Amino acid sequence: MSDANNTPGDGVNPEKELSAENLPGQRGQGGEEIRVQRGMFGANNGGDTSGYGGLVRSVRLPGPAARPYGGWFDEVADELEGALEEQDLLPENAIERTVVDRDEITFHIEREHLVRVAKTLRDDPALRFELCTGVSGVHYPNDKGRELHAVYHLRSITHNRVIRLEVSAPDGDPHIPSLFSVYPTNDWHERETYDFFGIVFDGHPALTRIMMPDDWQGHPQRKDYPLGGIPVEYKGAQIPAPDQRRSYS
Repeated sequence: MSDANNTPGDGVNPEKELSAENLPGQRGQGGEEIRVQRGMFGANNGGDTSGYGGLVRSVRLPGPAARPYGGWFDEVADELEGALEEQDLLPENAIERTVVDRDEITFHIEREHLVRVAKTLRDDPALRFELCTGVSGVHYPNDKGRELHAVYHLRSITHNRVIRLEVSAPDGDPHIPSLFSVYPTNDWHERETYDFFGIVFDGHPALTRIMMPDDWQGHPQRKDYPLGGIPVEYKGAQIPAPDQRRSYS
């Protein structure tokens, strides 16, 4: 691929040469397997009419990257680790692992150190990630001990860089510190993630539902949440509710 195709905004690290080994999506068999997907759509009661019922696919999370990460990724990682050491916090105690995948860098942070890491990323002159564009929840039912993930996208307006922070928590203890005190724009994003995924953001000033009614039971975007729905009559035919049409793995 020529440099002419490597244009700003296409998701490619402009300081990293493209090759067969680091093209986006070249994950291969690396990473950590969290489950095995059987069938294209997960139907296991005879309802799969797609023709892909025999498909078997390994579902993997990308594994930790090895240095050099490439381009400015190393600069950010070095500066973050150095700034944490200046605060008498060993980087390996705060950063569980660093992942470079699809030309994005993600720091997986231990939840008890999330606020300190976020403040460092915001305030250090060499980092200056002044903006958090929100937090998204993810539910991996088979990722035992860390089923719930919160993903933050941080942008440096000063240096024109974007990184991700990811924090995990188990189903049995779904607590993650709130970043409202560091990035106040996370107010409604944390409420939405709590509403849909059940992640409790400790320290949030008003962690209440924002989309669902206050008395709603459960969290609708979790993978184990029932599809629900109501049956529909269409031209005389009775179409059952989604949770009665087929089952999903």
